Amino acid sequence: MTLFSHHEFDNHEQVHFFNDAVSGLKAIIAVHNSHRGPALGGCRMFPYANDEDALTDVLRLSRGMTYKSALANLDLGGGKSVIIGDPRQHKTEALLEMMGRCLEKLGGSYIAAEDSGTSVPDLQVIGRHTRNVAGVVSRPGILGQPSSGDPSPATAYGTFIGLKTAVQHRLGRDDLHRLKVAIQGVGNVGLRLARHLHAAGAELYVSDIHQNQLAIAVEELGATVVPSDQVLTMNVDVIAPCAMGAILNDETIANIKAKVVAGAANNQLAEARHDQTLADHGILYAPDFAINAGGIIDIAYERNGGTPEDVMTHLESIAETLDELFTRARETGRPTGALANELAEERFKLNAVT
Repeated sequence: MTLFSHHEFDNHEQVHFFNDAVSGLKAIIAVHNSHRGPALGGCRMFPYANDEDALTDVLRLSRGMTYKSALANLDLGGGKSVIIGDPRQHKTEALLEMMGRCLEKLGGSYIAAEDSGTSVPDLQVIGRHTRNVAGVVSRPGILGQPSSGDPSPATAYGTFIGLKTAVQHRLGRDDLHRLKVAIQGVGNVGLRLARHLHAAGAELYVSDIHQNQLAIAVEELGATVVPSDQVLTMNVDVIAPCAMGAILNDETIANIKAKVVAGAANNQLAEARHDQTLADHGILYAPDFAINAGGIIDIAYERNGGTPEDVMTHLESIAETLDELFTRARETGRPTGALANELAEERFKLNAVT
C-alpha cells in the first residue's frame, strides 16, 4: 500500500494507522487540512474489501471535509477516520474504547463525530477516553425537535434546502408538488430527507440494502421501492444519492434521465472529471460538500454554544451558496463542482498559517 503516491493523497497533513490485536481495532485517521481550525469529521465503520479501499475512502473523505467546512464558512479543518469491520458484527465496547485512546494520542488535531456505521452512543463510548469527540450533547435542536447530538436531522434539512434550490434553477419550479425523486439510501439522512420531500408533496422512489428501512419509507411515506441497480436510471426529475460515494461515473451518468442530482452522500463523483460529464449531459449537480454541510454546521454550533435559531440561519445559507454556484456555472459554462472547489480553496488557503 502506498501513501504519498496514492491517487487520493492531496498533501494531507497527517495520516495515522492504528492496530490493536486485543480489541480487534484496525483504523485509519486522516487530517487533510487544519488551516481554518481543528480537523473535524465523522468516524466511519465499514467492512472494506481490503486496506487499500479503506485508505482511499479516508483520504477522499477527509479532503471533502476540508472543503465542506470552508464552503460553509466554519472555523474548522477537515479530517476523517475509518474503522475496518462490519458494524453489525464486529463493533464492541472494547473496540470503541480503544478508538478513543487512539484519538487521544493525536492531541486534539482531529475531532471525531458520528458517521456511517457509528452512532451517538458509539461516540459516547469513544469519548470515555478522549475529549476529542463531537455531536454527543443533548440540546434543543432544529424544527422544534430535541437533539441527541445526531447531526442527521441538520444534514437532511440542509440537503432538502439545497435540493429545492437546484430544482428552481434547473426545472424552473418553486414547489415540489408531484416532483419525482429517486433516493439512493434511506438511512439516517436519506429517510429524513424523504420525510421533508413527502411533506412537500414529492413522489418518492427509494432503494436501500436494508429491508427494514425500505419498509418504513413505504409504510410511512408511500414510497415506491426500486432495485438498487436501477435507482440511478429511473425516469424521475431528481436523483438524491444518500448512500456510499463514487456512484457517478461514465456508465451511470450516461444512463441518468433526471435533470438534477442533489443528495447527501459524500464524494459522489467517481473522478473529478465527472463533474464536467454531468454538465455535458445537461444534468445540474449540487456539489455534495456544499449541499450536505448541515451536519458539520450543527456540530460546529454545538461546540460554540449556538442556539437552534443560529443553526437554522446557517443551514438556510446553503441555498445562498448553491444559488451562487449555479448562477456562476450558467454564466461561465463551467461545472458546479469545479467552481465549488475554487471557492472553498480560496477560503481555507486564506487562513493558512504562515
